[in-house]
Amino acid sequence: MLTTPALRSFFSIRYDLIATEDALPYDLFVNSSSLKEKEKFVRIFPAGEQLSSEDIQSLRKKYIQLYVPEDQRHLYLKSLVQTDQYDDVNKALLLKDSALEYLGRIFDGEREFSTEILESNIEGCREVVENMVDLLGEYGIDDLKGLIGNLSFHDFYTYDHSINVSMYCISIWRLAHPKAPRSDLVNIGLGGLLHDLGKVKIPTHILNSPGGLTDEEYEEIKQHPGYGLELLLAGHVKVHPSLDINVIARIIHEHHENWNGEGYPSKKREEEIHPMARACTIADFFDAITTKRSYNQVMHIADAMNVMRKFRGVKIEPVLYDLFEKSVDFVKADVKKDLRLSDRFDPTIPWETLPLEEVKALKNADFGKIRIVGDKKDAKKS
Repeated sequence: MLTTPALRSFFSIRYDLIATEDALPYDLFVNSSSLKEKEKFVRIFPAGEQLSSEDIQSLRKKYIQLYVPEDQRHLYLKSLVQTDQYDDVNKALLLKDSALEYLGRIFDGEREFSTEILESNIEGCREVVENMVDLLGEYGIDDLKGLIGNLSFHDFYTYDHSINVSMYCISIWRLAHPKAPRSDLVNIGLGGLLHDLGKVKIPTHILNSPGGLTDEEYEEIKQHPGYGLELLLAGHVKVHPSLDINVIARIIHEHHENWNGEGYPSKKREEEIHPMARACTIADFFDAITTKRSYNQVMHIADAMNVMRKFRGVKIEPVLYDLFEKSVDFVKADVKKDLRLSDRFDPTIPWETLPLEEVKALKNADFGKIRIVGDKKDAKKS
C-alpha cells in the first residue's frame, strides 16, 4: 500500500460509479484515520488495473468510502463519460459536482481572491467542459432541457445557472455551426461557465439581498461583466494552450449587450457583439426563465418561447434566435396568455417571481396598456 504526501487532496466517489469495463486510469485510496485533522490516505488499488464487480463488492464490505486524488479528477471524469455503463444523468451529475467544486473555490468569500486560484480552477473548469462536449454529443435543446431538469439544484443561484448556461452554449453553438471544431465548443462552454465571473467583486450583501435590489445595487450588479474582463485579462491569467482567453473574455464581457445597442456595459450592438457572446445571451435568458429553482415555478416552454420571441432583434440576435426556436419542441397554441417580461428583467438576478406582464388585447382606451402579473418585489439573491 502507498501512503500519500500530507498536502495531496482527495475527493470521494460512489461505489456504483466505478467503471469495470476497462483498466482504471486513476488510483483508489481509503482514509485510514478516523480523525479529520489527521487524515491519512492509503492507496489500495493502483491505476492501470481493472476492477470487477466482485472486487467492488469486496471493497464495499471493507471500506465505507473510497477516494481519488484531486489531481486525477479529470481521469476519473473522463473514464465515466466515455463508458456505456452509466446513463447520461449520472454522468452529468458527476460533471456538475466537479464544476460546483471549481466554481466554489473561485467564488469563495472566505479567502482572498488571487490569480493563482483563478488559474488553477479555470483549468479544472476546462476539463469539466471538455467532458461536457463529449457527453452532450448531438444533444438538441429539448434533450438538454430534459437532462438539466433531472439534475439537483443548490442554494447559490450563480453556480447552477452557470453550469446550465455552459451546457446550453455548447448545444446552441453546435446547432448554429454543425461542423464547429472542438476548440470552439470548449471555448464557448467555458465562457458560459465563467460568464458571471465578475460577481466575485460584487459585495455579498448585494448578491444575497433577500428583498430585491435598489437602483444603486442594480447599477453595481451591472458592473460584473467589466469586473470579469478585468479579472481574466488584467491579471495575465495563464490558461491551457487549447483555449482562446480573448474569446472567453469577450463572452464574459459582452453577454449582457443587446442586439439593439441598449445593453451593458458598453452599449455594443449587432455585429459588434462577439457571436459566442450572442449565443451566451440566449442560453443565459432561456435558463433563467425555464429552469426550476427552490423559490420559483418553472415557466411552461410555450410561454417561455413566446416571451423570448418578443426580444428577437431587441436583446437577441434574430437569426440565431430563429434557429434556436426551431430546435425547441413546443406548440404555439399552448400559450394561455400573451405575456412579456418587464424591462426590469435581467437574467443575472435569480427572480423570486419573474416580472411578467400580460399584454392585453388592443381596444379603445386600453391601447398599448400592460397589466403587471408578477410581484413588484420580485428579485431575490441567494
